[in-house]
Amino acid sequence: MRQEQFEDESERARALDPQRPDEPRDWLLTREERDNPHTRLDERHGGDVAWSTGNLAEPLIDGASYFAALLEELRTVGHGDVVLFTDWQGDAGQRLSEEAGTEVVTVLGEAQDRGAEVRGLVWRSHTDQVGFFAEANRHLGEQLRRRGVPVMLDMRVKPGGAHHQKFVVVRRAGAPERDVAFVGGIDLAHNRRDDQDHDGDPQGRPTTEEYGEHAPWHDVQVRLRGPVVHDVETVFRERWEDPSPPSVAPWRHVTDRVRDVDTSPVPLSPQLPAPPPAGPHTVQLLRTYPALGAGRAHPFAPRGERSVARGYRKALANARELVYIEDQYFWDRDVAAVFAEQLRANPRLHLLVVIPLHPDKDGLNRVAQHLGRDRAINPLMRVAPGRVAAYGLENPSGRPVYVHAKVTVVDDTWATTGSDNFNRRSWTHDAELTAAVLDRGYARDLRLRLAAEHLDRLGDVGTDELGDEGSGAPLPASRLVDVMADCLEPHDMFARYGESADRLEAWHRGGRQGPRPAGRLRRLETATASSWRTFVASALLDQVHNPDGRPRDLRRRGEY
Repeated sequence: MRQEQFEDESERARALDPQRPDEPRDWLLTREERDNPHTRLDERHGGDVAWSTGNLAEPLIDGASYFAALLEELRTVGHGDVVLFTDWQGDAGQRLSEEAGTEVVTVLGEAQDRGAEVRGLVWRSHTDQVGFFAEANRHLGEQLRRRGVPVMLDMRVKPGGAHHQKFVVVRRAGAPERDVAFVGGIDLAHNRRDDQDHDGDPQGRPTTEEYGEHAPWHDVQVRLRGPVVHDVETVFRERWEDPSPPSVAPWRHVTDRVRDVDTSPVPLSPQLPAPPPAGPHTVQLLRTYPALGAGRAHPFAPRGERSVARGYRKALANARELVYIEDQYFWDRDVAAVFAEQLRANPRLHLLVVIPLHPDKDGLNRVAQHLGRDRAINPLMRVAPGRVAAYGLENPSGRPVYVHAKVTVVDDTWATTGSDNFNRRSWTHDAELTAAVLDRGYARDLRLRLAAEHLDRLGDVGTDELGDEGSGAPLPASRLVDVMADCLEPHDMFARYGESADRLEAWHRGGRQGPRPAGRLRRLETATASSWRTFVASALLDQVHNPDGRPRDLRRRGEY
C-alpha cells in the first residue's frame, strides 16, 4: 500500500510541477556532498550513494509512545543480542512506563543480565552549577556500570559543546528482521514521558515558572527497521571506537581515579551485516561533528561533519509549497538566510514553524534566546508577508507546552526527525544525528499526525485505532486522511493553523468565557528588552548559545 501511495502522489506532484526534482539524489546528499571521506558510514552503500533503501520508518509522537515501544524491545532482548544507546541527558530512575521496575537503569541492567551486550555513550555534561546535569549523567553511568553495563561518559567536544545525539539500536542474534533503531530528540530523562494530553511527565524536573514542576513536553522519535539500522549502529561504533580519551581535562582524570571509573571502552562484538529490507522508505543519516582541532580530532571526522546543515540546504532548495518545522530553537540570521532565498524565489512557498512559547531559561539567557528567535523569524515575515507563521503550544488547561521536537517536512516529500535544532550550534558545533526519510506518504502522514494533535483532532480517532503504544503511535493512513481532510493540501493546513490560533486568542482575550475552542496553537508574543540587556544578550547568543564549530576556512567563506 505504501509503495502504491508513493507512486500515486509522485505522479500528482509531477503533474503540478513538471520541473520538480524527483530522484533520491535530487533530495539527498551524495557521498561526495557529505564531505567526510573518513567515515565508514556510507561504505556499504556503494558508489556515491549515501542513503539506505528498503526501510520502514514510523514516527512516535511524544515521549510516552516512544518509551512504550522502547520498553517492549528492551524487555525481549536476550543472549547474543546487542543494545547500544546514546544520551545527552539521562536519569537512572526515569521510568519507561507507569510501572515500578521500568526505570532506565533497571531495564538496561536486566537486559545485560539476560545475556545481551549493552553499551552506552552518555555526554559527560557541564556542571550543574551552570544549569546542566553532570551529576545525573554521572550517576546513570555509575549505576549502569554497577549492573555490568559498560558506559562511557564522553566529553570529546569543543569548549562549551555537547554530544547531543539521542538514539538506541537493538540488534537481534539470529533474527535480523527484528532489528530496530530509534532516532530523534528524546532523552532517557525526566520530563520526557508525556503524551498527547500534555499534562507532563509524573517524574518532572522544574524548568521555568511558565512550565511548572512537570513541564508539558512535546517531542518526536522515529522507529527505523531495515538496512538503515546498520547505519545507525555504525554511528555508535565510530564514537565508541575512537581511541582518544573520553576527556582531556586533568581534574576529570583525578575524579575518575578517585571513583574507580574505568574510562577505556570495552570492545564491541563484530558488527553484523545489515538487516533485510523491511519497507519502502529511503533513509539518510545526517550528522554534525565539530572540528575539534589538532591532536583532538575524531578519526572518523577529522575536519568535523556538517551533513545536517548540508542536507537541509539541499532539500530546502527544492521547496515549492510548504516547509513545516517543529523545533526547540529557530534561531539567528544563518537560519533565516536559507529560507529567505527560497521564499523570494517561490511565491507559493509557505513556512510554518512551531516552537516553544517561552524559553526554558530565565534572565539574560532568556533575552538571548528571544533575540535569536527574532533574528530568524522577523526578517522572514518581512520577506514573505502572509506566508510565514510561527506558533507555540499550550495544553487544554492553558499551560504552555515545551516544544522539544526536531522535525521538518518539506513539500510532503522529505522529512527529518533527529536531535538537531535550527541553529548554528546544531549545524556546526555539537554532535547531532538526524534521520531524513524520502517518501511522500510518510512525510505527508507525519505532517498530518502532528497537526491532528495541535488542532485537537485526535479525540475523533477511536482508542482501538491507536495501537498498543498509545496516542503517539502511527495512525492508519486512511483514518488520518478522514480526520484531517481539510488539511491535506499544505496551504490549507497553513490556513487552519492560523484560524485555530485566532479563535483561541479571542477566547483568552475575552476572559475565557464559554467553552474553550479546540486547538492548542498560540501566536508568539513579541519580546522586548532594554538596549543594554539586548547588547549583552547578543554577545551571549553568539558566543555561548549559538557558537560556530566550523573550521576557520569554511567560516571565512560562509560555507558548511
